[in-house]
Amino acid sequence: MKTFKLENEPKIKSGFKAPENYFDDFSEKVLQQLKEKEVKVIPFYKRNKTISIAAAAAIIFALLIPIINNYKANSNELDEATLENYLSYHSNISQYDLIQTLDDSDIEKLGNDVTLEDETLEDILAASPNIEHLISEQN
Repeated sequence: MKTFKLENEPKIKSGFKAPENYFDDFSEKVLQQLKEKEVKVIPFYKRNKTISIAAAAAIIFALLIPIINNYKANSNELDEATLENYLSYHSNISQYDLIQTLDDSDIEKLGNDVTLEDETLEDILAASPNIEHLISEQN
C-alpha cells in the first residue's frame, strides 16, 4: 500500500461561499433583529398579600355566620301562639284585666287588624268545646 498525505491531495471546492466580513458583525445583526421581550416579574410579597387578604376575608365570613344566626334566634319577637299559651296557662289575668290595660288606640288597632267573615266565626264557634262558657261570659 502506498502512503499518501491528505494535505498534498487536491481538494473538492464547496459550491457555497460566505461573503467577506460576513461573520465579523453577524452577532450584532442577529441581536438587532431579535425583539427583546421584557420578562414580567411578579414579586413574591404581592402574591402573598393577595392570598392573605382572601384568607382574612374567608375567616371573617366564617366567624360572622354563627353570630348572625345566634342574633336571629334570640330575637324579641314572639309569635301569637306562644303569647296565647303563656297567658292561658301561666297567668291569672282574665280577658277583662287585659282590656282594661289597653288604650283606645290599641283597641282600634286590634279592630282594624282582625277581619273575620261570618263563616269563619261560625266555624270557630262550632269547633270550640267551651262554647257555653263563651256565651255565659257575654251575659
